[in-house]
Amino acid sequence: MIRGADPGPVSGVRELYFDTLQRAAPRETLAFPVRIIDIDEASLEAIGQWPWPRDVVAEMTDALRDLGAAVIVFDVLFAEPDRLSISNLLRDPEIRRAAEEGGLTDQLKARDNDVLFARSLASTQTVLGIADAGDAGRAPPAPRAGFAEVGDAPGASLLELRSATPIVPVLEDAATGLGSINFSPRAEDSVVREVPLVWRGANGQVSSLALEALRLAMGESTVVLFGVPGTPGVTSIGLGPYDVPTTSSGQMRVYFRPNDTIEYVSAADLFDPDLALDLFPKVEGHIVFVGTSAAGLLDIRSTPLGERVPGVSIHAQIVEQILAERYLIRSDLTAGLEVLALTATGLVITAGLAFAGPIVATVAGGVAAAAVALGGWIAFVQNGILFDVTFPLFGGFLVFGSLAALQYIVSDRERRLIRRSFSKYVSSDILREIERAGHQLRLGGESRDVTVMFSDIRNFTPLSETMRPDELVSLLNTLFTDLTEDILSQKGTIDKYIGDSIMAFWNAPLEIEGHRRAACLAALNMRSTLAAFNAPREQAGLPVIGVSIGLASGAASVGNIGSAARYNYSVIGDTVNVAARIESTTRRAAYDILVTQNVADAAPDLALLPAGYLSLKGVSARSQTFILVGDAGVAARDDFRELRAGHALLTAAITSGDPIDAQLARCRELAEQIGAGLPAFYAALPARADDFRQSG
Repeated sequence: MIRGADPGPVSGVRELYFDTLQRAAPRETLAFPVRIIDIDEASLEAIGQWPWPRDVVAEMTDALRDLGAAVIVFDVLFAEPDRLSISNLLRDPEIRRAAEEGGLTDQLKARDNDVLFARSLASTQTVLGIADAGDAGRAPPAPRAGFAEVGDAPGASLLELRSATPIVPVLEDAATGLGSINFSPRAEDSVVREVPLVWRGANGQVSSLALEALRLAMGESTVVLFGVPGTPGVTSIGLGPYDVPTTSSGQMRVYFRPNDTIEYVSAADLFDPDLALDLFPKVEGHIVFVGTSAAGLLDIRSTPLGERVPGVSIHAQIVEQILAERYLIRSDLTAGLEVLALTATGLVITAGLAFAGPIVATVAGGVAAAAVALGGWIAFVQNGILFDVTFPLFGGFLVFGSLAALQYIVSDRERRLIRRSFSKYVSSDILREIERAGHQLRLGGESRDVTVMFSDIRNFTPLSETMRPDELVSLLNTLFTDLTEDILSQKGTIDKYIGDSIMAFWNAPLEIEGHRRAACLAALNMRSTLAAFNAPREQAGLPVIGVSIGLASGAASVGNIGSAARYNYSVIGDTVNVAARIESTTRRAAYDILVTQNVADAAPDLALLPAGYLSLKGVSARSQTFILVGDAGVAARDDFRELRAGHALLTAAITSGDPIDAQLARCRELAEQIGAGLPAFYAALPARADDFRQSG
C-alpha cells in the first residue's frame, strides 16, 4: 500500500539513497567529443555584460565554425530582437526618412545584428533553445526532427510543454534544430535527477536540447519512441544505434560525473587569435554547448553529487551519458524485487522473534539487511540498476518494531508484576537498576553476602493495651512509613513487616558497594526519625516509642521463597537468625542499635564501641557485638575519641578483674555529654562484666 501511494517522505528517502550511490560511484570520466564554451566571469569582464550584441555572438559562432565544431548548441534564449542592433536606429522617424532619401535602408537592414547572427547560424549546424513559458508564451514550434512511435501511443504519456518562449523569427528560421532547455516540470531550484528527453507540444514532440544536438551530430532525422503494446507510456527512446531507457513519461535519469572533470573553454578565448591553434583540437568535431557559469546569470543547478553546476554542463553530461551508454535503470521489475526483498526480510525477522527472541531476530535482520544493501550496491555498480534498498530496510525495521512492540505489550504484564512486587520493598533507584539490568537479575535461590536488619518496637504489648486497634494500626503505618523511607534511602530492601517489627536486607537483589556501612547509616537515620516522631507525643504527654535494631552480615540465600502459586522475595540463612538474635539482645546491652563484628569492621569511620561477647539464643558460641553510637561526624569529635579510649581501658579492667570505678565514672561523664542513649548503656555495664570476660 505504501509502495503504491509512494508518499513524499518515502520517495524523498529513496532519492537521497540514489544520490548517495552516485556520490559513492559517479560515472567514470571518459573522453567524448563534447565541449562547453563558458560565458564566465572573465568573458563578461572582457566583452561586457550579458546579453552581448548579436554581432558579437555571430562572431563567436563563426569562430566555432572555423574551428570545426560539429554542432553549436546555445543554452541561452534569444526571445527578443537585439536592442543594440543598428536597425533600431530606423525606429527614429527622422533617421528612417534620411536613410530612405539616401538609399541606405537596405544596407542598414543588412547590417542588422540579428541578420548577421542568423547568417552565422545558417552557415553551420546549430541548435537554439526554447523554454517552458507556462501560460505566457506561444505554442511550441513545429519539430525539426521526425518522430516515430512503436507501441500503444507512447507519445501521449510524455510531459506536456504547454507553451514556449518565442525565438526571434529570423534566428528560428536560420537554426538547424530547436530543443527545450528545461530540466524538469518541477521547480528549477530542486536537484536535477531526471530530465525529459522529449516533450509533448501542441505542434508535435519537442526534443530536449541535448537530444537535438546529438541527433544533428549523428545526422539522424528521426527519433523513435518505444512503448509496450497494451501498456501506456514510454520504455525507451531510440536515436540511431542508441536505445535510451526512460521513465514512462520519457525522462532519462542522469548519471553524473564530477563537474571538475569537464573541460570548459572560456568564451573570451574565442576572440583571441593567438589561441586558435590551442582551441582547434578542443573544438574540431565536437558538439559544442554555449552556456554560462556566471553566478549573476542565474543558471546554476544542484546535482545528486552535491555540486552546484552550470545548467549547460547537465546538457553536456546527458550527451556524454548516451554516447557512453551508461544508463541508470529503474523498472517495474526492480520495484517488484524491492517488495519481494521486504517480504523476505520481514519473514526472517518474524521467524527470529517468534522462535529465538529479539537478539537472534536483530542479528538475522541485520544479516538480511546487509545482504539487501550489498545486492543493491552490486546491481548499481555493475549494471546501473537503481534498487531502492531503503524500502525493504525501513520496512523490515517497521516489521521488527511492530512485532517487538507486540512482544513488549505481551511481556509487559510480567514486568509490571515484578515492579509491583518490588516497588514496596526497594528504593526507586534500585528498582530502576532492576529494570535496566532485568536480564541479569536472577530470582529464586541465589547465594549472596548480605547485611540483615531486624528492628522491633520496644514495649509494644503494653502500648497496644492502651490504644484501640484502629489507632494502633494508624500509628504503626505512620511510623513504618518513615522508617521504611530511611531503609530505602540507603538502597535497602524491605523483606517483610512482622507485627511491630521490620525485616530488611542489603546487597540483593542488586549488589551494593559498602552495603554493611549503608545498613548502619539507615539504622542511624531510623534513630533520628524516631526522635522526630516522639517529640510531639512527648509534648502531648503520650508514651514515647522505642525501637531496637540489630544488624548482622554474612552469606544467605536470596530469592523467591514460597509455593509455586504464592511466593515472596526473601532471604534465609544463619545470618538472618543472627540478626534476629542480635536485635533481641539489645535489651541486655541496654542500647538501641547493636551490630556484629563484621558489620563494625566494614564501617571503621563510624562511631562504634565494643558491647561485649553476647550469648545468642540457638548459637553455641558467644558473638562479639558493638553498639552504633553515631556517624562519622560523631566519631571525629574529641569527646567521643576520649570516650573510645576510656572505654578500651574500662573493658580491659573488666576483663582482667581490676577495679573499674574510675574508668566507669569517666565514661559515664563523657556519655552524658555525647548522649545517644550512652548513659543507659554504661549504667547497665557493671552487671554485664561476664560479657567482657568470655569470648566464646
